[in-house]
Amino acid sequence: MQDWTEIAAQISTSSGRLFNAEKVNVIGGGCINQAYCIANQEERYFVKLNQAASLPMFEAEAAGLQEISQSAALRVPIPLCWGKNDRVAWLVLEFIELGHTARSSAAELGAGLAAMHRVYAEQFGWVRNNTIGNTPQINTQKSDWVDFWRKLRLGYQLDLAKANGYNGKLQSLGAQTLSDLHLFFDNISPQPSLLHGDLWGGNYSYDDTGKPVLFDPAVYYGDREADLAMTELFGGFSNDFYSAYRHEYPIDSGYNVRKEIYNLYHVLNHLNLFGSGYRNQAEQMMNRLLTEIR
Repeated sequence: MQDWTEIAAQISTSSGRLFNAEKVNVIGGGCINQAYCIANQEERYFVKLNQAASLPMFEAEAAGLQEISQSAALRVPIPLCWGKNDRVAWLVLEFIELGHTARSSAAELGAGLAAMHRVYAEQFGWVRNNTIGNTPQINTQKSDWVDFWRKLRLGYQLDLAKANGYNGKLQSLGAQTLSDLHLFFDNISPQPSLLHGDLWGGNYSYDDTGKPVLFDPAVYYGDREADLAMTELFGGFSNDFYSAYRHEYPIDSGYNVRKEIYNLYHVLNHLNLFGSGYRNQAEQMMNRLLTEIR
């Protein structure tokens, strides 16, 4: 059983108010971390726990949440503190009551994401590395987006796949895709937009006023189409979301092809995390991409 004394003490120091963990409830839904709501009579906090070696992951997540919060475009849970002992690492976040939706909520999420994507950096990448799931995500800053995506996204995942024993057709298609990647960007020059980085349906919700909330980011600065593409990977968001986004920030017609490039990254990551069930999907995606330019 987790001893909450150290975490409660750090909460007290960080908040400036004495906090004792009088109630602790398990929160389900995550597959990487253990999640809890800890509370006393006045306050509640959301706490993530993992192995002690996971502290850098939590530090990067806290920095990503702060980066999104500073954009003032969409709400995120504000990090309070993080730390570790010899057994576990933890991240303490603002507790947000989730689950309420209003008719305008999805449109507000779309408009908010468009506003977030108008926060730009000078280069692609970020000031620190983080993770996508359990996989390291390398964010070395580059001025060339195609080079960034080739080496630090698709190439990195293909190298992991090779190390995991996925050779043959996957690697030959991968080599062709990497070689020809620039051809998909002949008429477009993406800007380094602030990205959530892992924007699927499980990483957003709405607070008790109906305002959209983002969480569990894998932040970096990149082509905004990468965020949009992932919203379509596992079933898609609502029509109101996409209509509101396009109204605020129109999308180039070439997105319908390029979204396959961006979602290939996540499918390869799923292959590396969860196994061979994703291999055929990755190969089919690369075949479709190569057909577009042949």
